[in-house]
Amino acid sequence: MSANGSPTGKQPTATYDSAFLRACRREPVPHTPVWFMRQAGRSLPEYRKVREGIPMLESCMRPELVTEITLQPVRRHNVDAAIYFSDIVVPLKAIGIDLDIKPGVGPVVEQPVRTRADLARLRDLTPEDVPYITEAIGLLTRELGPTPLIGFAGAPFTLASYLVEGGPSRTYENAKAMMYGDPELWADLLDRLADITAAFLKVQIEAGASAVQLFDSWVGSLAPADYRRSVMPASAKVFDAVAGYGVPRIHFGVGTGELLKLMGEAGADVVGVDWRVPLDEAHRRVGPGKALQGNLDPTVLFTDKDTVETKAREVLDAAAGLEGHVFNLGHGVMPNTDPEALTRLVDYVHARTAR
Repeated sequence: MSANGSPTGKQPTATYDSAFLRACRREPVPHTPVWFMRQAGRSLPEYRKVREGIPMLESCMRPELVTEITLQPVRRHNVDAAIYFSDIVVPLKAIGIDLDIKPGVGPVVEQPVRTRADLARLRDLTPEDVPYITEAIGLLTRELGPTPLIGFAGAPFTLASYLVEGGPSRTYENAKAMMYGDPELWADLLDRLADITAAFLKVQIEAGASAVQLFDSWVGSLAPADYRRSVMPASAKVFDAVAGYGVPRIHFGVGTGELLKLMGEAGADVVGVDWRVPLDEAHRRVGPGKALQGNLDPTVLFTDKDTVETKAREVLDAAAGLEGHVFNLGHGVMPNTDPEALTRLVDYVHARTAR
């Protein structure tokens, strides 16, 4: 897509005019588009079958496997967009950081980044570091036809929290200690990660991704003033770096109700909202000029069909006056979710919102 948002050779007209991309651009849609974070994953038996015996990071580096996994929920659920199957730590692994994704734990970094000398290990990322992404997206865009593909990356704060903590954390004590106690080192770390993240997103867009989402999974642990001062500049740098491509830019975090306006100001075209804030209230906080994405509580899918429809209708009613709305969960699909519940939810949203 060109800088003015018009279709190019890699953005077929049918894809450009899809319900998902129209909603992201706050244009009229034939129905409210639906996709789910973690729609390609452990909730699908076909995913578990093809991933059997293959470590997570290795599965992210096999183009044909990535293609199959990314396509699975599109085939099964009839969602309005696919999201590229990968992990937020893939660019860190690609530049040589010694890390692994341990089952039941998550990403674990062998040598955490704690000093200025450690920054030297964070070199620039180039397309040559991730050839499997270019290959996989080429395969996917041919298979997906008019269905848009969403590329994604982890935001600088969330990547920094993994690097500094050495793995998942509930308190982010080391990351926050650096942010408060050595703000210059923290700023340089996030700036370096912003460059790596932007390069990672550019590879995906140039290969054919129709939109991108920046996941700041853990930024809800911060107060607004700390976000504005210590995180927002790096996130804005990422969004600015890909602005010229004209693809919609989505920004999502968990527990970010107090940060929604700032997350929009960082440069997002679409602000993702978790289940804690109704969408009409989220719109009031974010302000005009942004589409919203969300925000059914993922646990609702463990209830009966009538309850799921009632709760989905509440989300749709709260979104009725929005400039643009992409229906999603307020976080990712949980592993034990019944896939049939997701398929029924897509059908329900499409039917209820058909224009």
